Amino acid sequence: MKNLVIVESPTKAKTISKFLSKDFKIESSFGHVRDLPASKLGVDVDHDFEPTYTIPAKAKKRVKELSALAKKADLIYFATDEDREGEAISWHLAQIFKTPIAKTKRITFHEITEEAIKEALKNPRAIDIDMVDSQQARRILDRLVGYKLSPFLWKKVARGLSAGRVQSVVVRLLVEKEREIQDFKIEEYWEITGDFKTEKNEDFTAKLQKVNGKTLDKMAITSDQEANKLTQELETQKYYISDISKKEVKRNPNAPFTTSTLQQEANHRLNFSAKQTMMIAQKLYEGIDINGESIGLITYMRTDSTNLSTKFTSEAADYINDELGREYLNTKKFKTKSKGAQEAHEAIRPTSAAMYPESIKKSLNDQQFKLYQLIWQRAVASQMASAKLEATSVDINTQDDKYTFRVSGQVIKFDGFLKIYPTATKDEILPEMAKDEKAELIAIKPAQKFTQPPARYSDASLVKILEEKGIGRPSTYAPTIATVIERGYAERIDNRRLKPTEMAFVVNDLLVKHFSEIVDYDFTAKMENDFDDISEGKRKWQPVIKEFYEPFNKNLMQKEKELTKKEITEEKTDEKCEKCGSPMVIKVGRFGKFLACSNYPTCKNTKKILSNGQLEERPEPKKLDEKCPECGSNLVLRTGRYGEFKGCSNYPKCKYIKNEAAQDLNMKCPKCHDGDIVTKRSKKGLFYGCSNYPKCDFASWNKPLDKKCEKCGYPMSEDKNGNSKCTNRDCK
Repeated sequence: MKNLVIVESPTKAKTISKFLSKDFKIESSFGHVRDLPASKLGVDVDHDFEPTYTIPAKAKKRVKELSALAKKADLIYFATDEDREGEAISWHLAQIFKTPIAKTKRITFHEITEEAIKEALKNPRAIDIDMVDSQQARRILDRLVGYKLSPFLWKKVARGLSAGRVQSVVVRLLVEKEREIQDFKIEEYWEITGDFKTEKNEDFTAKLQKVNGKTLDKMAITSDQEANKLTQELETQKYYISDISKKEVKRNPNAPFTTSTLQQEANHRLNFSAKQTMMIAQKLYEGIDINGESIGLITYMRTDSTNLSTKFTSEAADYINDELGREYLNTKKFKTKSKGAQEAHEAIRPTSAAMYPESIKKSLNDQQFKLYQLIWQRAVASQMASAKLEATSVDINTQDDKYTFRVSGQVIKFDGFLKIYPTATKDEILPEMAKDEKAELIAIKPAQKFTQPPARYSDASLVKILEEKGIGRPSTYAPTIATVIERGYAERIDNRRLKPTEMAFVVNDLLVKHFSEIVDYDFTAKMENDFDDISEGKRKWQPVIKEFYEPFNKNLMQKEKELTKKEITEEKTDEKCEKCGSPMVIKVGRFGKFLACSNYPTCKNTKKILSNGQLEERPEPKKLDEKCPECGSNLVLRTGRYGEFKGCSNYPKCKYIKNEAAQDLNMKCPKCHDGDIVTKRSKKGLFYGCSNYPKCDFASWNKPLDKKCEKCGYPMSEDKNGNSKCTNRDCK
């Protein structure tokens, strides 16, 4: 074998393979091949933060196969993605293979096309160690924060919690926004509009804008009394057209997509989450099967750049000229505004402007088509002429000029780029009017309004503020938002907006108070700049980690001693426990706040606190005629986590519970042939087991049937789909 080319994805390998001769063998690493160990820190904090890398179990077989191929190859090309993470994967592979430098080359490309691949092979380079070190620094720093801070949260708040460097900052943003919403005071205000008629008998509606030449503030009219008084006065007035102003407005096309703007626009227009957008974009980049051929449809989707290749701008110009006309063409370049731009050298665009969305629609699923169409439209529209609109504003005054109503409208004179990339702009045509013309009042309409609290973050608005604050980088936005949701710090409201959970408030307040640097916006942005400096060879990664870790670890050890779980997670109340009389306290668990008896674990009484702050109403236990066999008190019917059950009314002194979950199926146990098969209830739901448990451990999720297995004699069972299956696990 002459040449071995290694990429991360099998789809990417399939797409590239059709461009190269049989002298090249293209293989996939299936993602990362080495990482810090899952079961321990894996960073030697006493010896310059030296990492210990291991090959995950799921990657060992693949690594062995690639190592064998590497030994046979004359030349190895590492063709992983062109960002820091891709550079690190190539470096890890090279470290595992231990191949001589003379036998290895690094190639990168922005798109998976024949031209791009062959150009990359002509211009190989060495692995960029500065980029690798930058990625190592990020990984090691995030490991130190997560591995040190997460156990602290388990001890002081609740088990299963996690903390992350960028993740914790995102949680802070969500919590602060939610507190803005909670503190917001809704205020009443009124708007007054008037329905008018021109001298040519055409209707239009205008809004009260000024009183005595002074523009009305939004909160100028705050009660129905004021609104009604003003309405009565306005109804008696005569009106005329006092002013008409017209001006041409230009609307320029937006730059082609970067990672951030693609995530924002896909969220706005398509309601895709950031994670969903990146997953679909990854498939479009790596290759889609079109007429039996795998074709990469877009350029690399992790980028801060708005630059477009001359090849693409030329193709876009040809399309615009041929399909729309010369007047629609205005080729231009865009400057990258992102402060930390570093990932790639071109915007997200179609690999070919001639690959029209409609022409390949049948080869894409619905989501892929929508995202590809959005990318194609944005990139082509960026090379088009500005839209021209005529904006008209008309003032309608009372005869004494005390009151002024205003109506605005616009007409699209030339649609320009809007022809390809439509926005909310539309024609709002006003009737023909002339200055000093009379306007007949038809009706005055007061409308009650209320101020609205700020909106919760969507994926789009969250990505935007992360970018503005310099927190994270394009490749981190989507996984960070997904992690915050997966770890129980936020939930989606109306399938769009992100609302922090009660646990998010507790953890955020703890971090803000005791680990302020971790959640400080400026500090987090500074760390990103430090990573950029490392990737550019301006700084070494070890001092950057040391500068952060030493004060962080010292503070952590101090807080371990100072803080108790009780002071962080408990809040005193005036409530008394109705079961034992002890004070009740507010606690925070993984599923939010709840009221609990302070006499725990002797008394385990709890009450759920609803989202509106009210306690969940519990029905009084129903008294039964049955007596408790242990203390003689009456049994009562209670409702628990798994439904209704019968228990002693003398709880917690007597903890007797009648086991009625087991119901006999009139079938002998096939394992011990002594007990009966009964239905039982567990946390996961209903199952079937032996009445002789724990002596006999027979159990089945499927309902046993009154017929035997032909092979082993065990009862057959029926699964959810109605199919028969043997209850004996060892029977095939």
